[in-house]
Amino acid sequence: MPAPPPPDVQSAGVVVFRPGKRVLLVHRPKYDDWSFPKGKLDRGEHRTSAAVREVAEETGLHVRLGVPLASQRYALTTGRMKTVHYWTGRPVGEDDVSGYAPNAEIDAVAWVDAEEAFTRLTYDYDRDTLGEALRARRRTRTLVVLRHGKARSRKAWRGDDRERPLLLTGRAQAERLVPVLAAYGVNRVVTSASERCVQTVAPYAGTTGWELERDDRLSEEDATPKRVRRVVAGLLEDERDALLCTHRPVLPQVFDALGLEDPQLDVGEMLVAHLRKGRVVATERHALR
Repeated sequence: MPAPPPPDVQSAGVVVFRPGKRVLLVHRPKYDDWSFPKGKLDRGEHRTSAAVREVAEETGLHVRLGVPLASQRYALTTGRMKTVHYWTGRPVGEDDVSGYAPNAEIDAVAWVDAEEAFTRLTYDYDRDTLGEALRARRRTRTLVVLRHGKARSRKAWRGDDRERPLLLTGRAQAERLVPVLAAYGVNRVVTSASERCVQTVAPYAGTTGWELERDDRLSEEDATPKRVRRVVAGLLEDERDALLCTHRPVLPQVFDALGLEDPQLDVGEMLVAHLRKGRVVATERHALR
């Protein structure tokens, strides 16, 4: 029986835009090619945080992820396959790359007019990705809907269920959540006041300094469709990129308020909703194993 093929090499990158329909490209002297900033995931790294890290390492810019794009998959010269996960993105703060110091990996970084980029890009699959990105490049806001991490079982917990804590597995999920939320620029944290939800989002709030907003309307005991709709409506009206953390029984009400089907999130799993003018225009799911 033949051995199964090796797993794909996993990479992540960003098609970064700035006003004027200009896109960020990098030149790699080893291959003499122009492409988007991208690179392989480190061991245990989530693809969202890898995408942001690679842009920073290759261009010096910090970016916020926008809508997801179709992944690229192609063969390497080694015979293995490579998958590259892509998002649109925009710089956070400074976008000047004129002071970039060339090195052996990336010797040129340039903001290029989108039409010129189609010519400058070396590979057809990058031109396809650019075409998709241009159609999706309009600015969006993010609302991350998260089911709390792995908690103590109800049967094993003798106290008030609101105080039921995370297991060590759940605490590890909460730590892995930090760079993922940072990749989307989340700057508002709203959670059920129950301990397992608070513990899930506390590492991110503690790392970033954003206020952790406890809201009983998102708890299993106090949530009603009307109350949940009010919470969601407030987040949709806000201009900030937000996180909402709650429980399995409450999630269907959250997704109904967003006009989405319930995706049946697992513990520690999130749905990222990309919003434009208060409407969901794209979604993606990420699990924190």
